[in-house]
Amino acid sequence: MGKKEEEEKHRDERVEETGQMTLPVDGGEPAIHLLTIIGEIEGHDNLSSSSKTTKYEHILPQLAAIEDSRNIGGLLVLLNTMGGDVEAGLAIAEMIASLSKPTVSLVLGGSHSIGVPIAVSTDYSYIVPSGTMVIHPVRMSGTVIGAQQTFDYFKQIQDRITGFVCAHCSVTQKRMEELMMNQGMLTKDLGTILVGQDAVREGIISEVGGIREALAKLRQMVGGSRPA
Repeated sequence: MGKKEEEEKHRDERVEETGQMTLPVDGGEPAIHLLTIIGEIEGHDNLSSSSKTTKYEHILPQLAAIEDSRNIGGLLVLLNTMGGDVEAGLAIAEMIASLSKPTVSLVLGGSHSIGVPIAVSTDYSYIVPSGTMVIHPVRMSGTVIGAQQTFDYFKQIQDRITGFVCAHCSVTQKRMEELMMNQGMLTKDLGTILVGQDAVREGIISEVGGIREALAKLRQMVGGSRPA
């Protein structure tokens, strides 16, 4: 097996195992790293083996390596996630937002719940026309103590999420909370479903587009300077 075949095999195995790859470039241009956020974002507890998950303990070290790499010039994040663990999702979002290198996100099937902060954590964001984003209040499973302190804790978590989202896109805090508390759309829950252009109209996502637009934008950003 030649060197080229070995590199292609290693790249295929990396995609299969981690959902990540570094896009090859010619002419000495900086490489683009591709990161996928799929299925459910897994936190401190392991989910079943039959569930597709994104493990934050895999993502965080990779983001640190991207920041430290001289060869990688930018990051493209592909999202198709139902959400998941709040702490893990916010940790990933904060890491992406703190990168010094240009970043672009692309919402494909959906970026729901805690996937929203990840989608807006990049310098620029896209959503495909059929892509969806579900915005709803914080949920928690298991035993909950019926006390004021529990409500205050839920409110604190929700404020952290809305504060991050509003700091990284143009939606206002008031509008974000209105979308979360909407009673007229989800039959068994509070919240709002935004499809494609709706997410752009609300100021959450920058633009409607696909992989062509996302890659072209990132290449342009890598070739110039990082947005302020």
